[in-house]
Formats: sequence, C-alpha cells, structure tokens
Amino acid sequence: MRMVPARGRPPYDAGVLAYVPAAFFLVLLVVGVLRDRRRFGNAVLFGLFCVGLAFGLLHAAVVGVGGGHHALEWAVAGILLLPLLGALVLPVFLLSNGVKMIRKEGRRPANLLSFLAGLALVGLLALALAAVATRSPELVIVAGTALLLAGYVSFLFFCFLAYALLYGWLRPRRDVDFVVVLGCGLVGGSRVPPLLAGRLERARRLYAAQAARGRPPVLVVSGGQGPDEKVPEAHAMAVWLVEHGVPAEHVLREARSRTTTENLLFSRAVMEAARPGYRCLVVTSNYHAFRAALTARRTGVNGQVVGARTAAYFWPSATIREFVAVFFEHKLVNLTVCVTIVFLGAGAWWRR
Repeated sequence: MRMVPARGRPPYDAGVLAYVPAAFFLVLLVVGVLRDRRRFGNAVLFGLFCVGLAFGLLHAAVVGVGGGHHALEWAVAGILLLPLLGALVLPVFLLSNGVKMIRKEGRRPANLLSFLAGLALVGLLALALAAVATRSPELVIVAGTALLLAGYVSFLFFCFLAYALLYGWLRPRRDVDFVVVLGCGLVGGSRVPPLLAGRLERARRLYAAQAARGRPPVLVVSGGQGPDEKVPEAHAMAVWLVEHGVPAEHVLREARSRTTTENLLFSRAVMEAARPGYRCLVVTSNYHAFRAALTARRTGVNGQVVGARTAAYFWPSATIREFVAVFFEHKLVNLTVCVTIVFLGAGAWWRR
C-alpha cells in the first residue's frame, strides 16, 4: 500500500535532501582529515559543513519536517538568534577584553587586536543602522559593501576558530620519537616566562606519559637568542626541563631559530640527523597550535601539534593575531575576493 504524504507537508525525502550539502562537505572533511589534518582547506570544509547543517535545520523548520520536535525548534531559534546576539554581545566582549589586555600586557600593537576588532564591529553596526535610518542610496551601497567584506572575513574566522578547536581535540595516539617545544621569548633576558613554562610543562607531561610506557621520547627545545636576551631560548628551556626532572641526555637544543618557520625547519634537521623516518609532536600554546600545524605541514615536519593552556584573557587577541597571519598566508585568494567585493560595490555606486 502506497503511503501518501499528509496534505500541506512535502514528502519526507524533501527534508532529507536539505541535508545533502552538509553530508557532502562532511564526507570531504573526513577525507581531508584522514589525508592530513594540518590543512586550512579542512577548516573551510568544516565551516561549509556547519553552514549546510544550519540550512538543513532551517529548511526543516520552514517546511514542517520534524515538526513537534522541541530540540529542532530550539536549534533553529539558536541559528536565527546567533547573528543578532553576536552583533550585540561580541563588540562588548572584545572591547572589554581589549582593555584588560592593555592593562595586563601593555600597549604593543599585538595586544590591541581585540580592542580594535571591537571598535570595527561597533563602527560596522553604526554604519548599517545609519543606512537603514537615512535610506541614502550611497550609504546603503557603502554599508552593503562593508557588510559583504565583514561577512567573508567573519566566515573565514569562524572556519579558523571552529577547526582550530576541532584540531586541538583530535589527539595523536601513537608514540613518537621526539617532542619539539617552540620558544616564545625570555623574561629579563634569561628566565622562562609563564607562557613558555606552560609549553615546557605540557612537553614534560608528554615525556613522562610515554616514558611510563617504556619508550621515552627525546625533547627538542627550539629557540634562538633575541637581541634583548642574554642566552638562547633553547638553553633556558633545557635548564627548566632538567630542573623539573627530565634527564639531560633526553634533551636536544636547537638554538638558531628566530621564527616559527625556522623553529620547525631547524628542528626537522635535528630530528632527521638523529633518527631518519622519525615521528614527532610539536608543543606550543593552544591559540598557536593550528597555525603551527599549517607551518609544520609546509616545512615538511612529520608530526602533529598540541597546545598548552594559556590565560583566558590572552586568548582572544592571540587568536585574532593567528587568524590575521593565516589570512595573509593565503593573500592571493583572500585579497582577490575582497577586491572583487569592493569593485562590485563601486560598480553599484557608478550605476546608481
């Protein structure tokens, strides 16, 4: 006996089809992660999967598929309210965090990022409200162009942030030959600061856990000597590890690097010389882990990256800084899209 859909409700298959884009991007994401989880393309696929899933839920609400399911209704309400809440709450959060960063860390440009991002969101919201209030064609075009640019950048930032959290959750399970610790500057020219101590403690715990299984890895501390430092970072890091119980013979020093790229390139050379065909883990701060993973892939390091915890107030500005760096690492694509949006806005202005 053939089942006939209820009047006013489309067949169940119509609701299922709404989730096809999400399923498609999920399959691509799984394949990408299995091939190499250290790819920014995986982040974009994860973002597209989330967008596809949101579309499916909204479609289900509109056509009535799954009606009566309160969990679905709450999910849809959350999807609809999220942009509004973000527009109202996020600027306040970023501004307050920016003030806290300035008080605790000083007024260096890198510490101003969350405050500047909050100001930019306030300005964008004011521009949109002014365009709606005045109904000025010119202002509508400017606001629309600005919103499109902000939407593109916001989507990429969401992809970066969401996948960075997912990447941090995907823990490597196999034993490794080396654990590389990335340096980040010394206090007073010779002392390990709390941020670097967090990385070293994470590496020490990884060492202890694997040593308990009978196969201790070698720790590679990576960091050169800055112009305001009395000793190379690697030397201070090695001393810290030995003082905290790691045998000196299980610590190697890479004391030439000045950047993350050099950290990984020079550390790779150390590991390849000591054990061809090595496997490693790289330890850095949690906000830096995904970008370090992208750099590790680019520099040919055979290993994943894990993050050490940092102070909560430090995380927003640091994450924005990491995103900006990744954005400009893919500047050809990103600037092409942004310039195209601006030209579209200019064309609309010219035709008005």
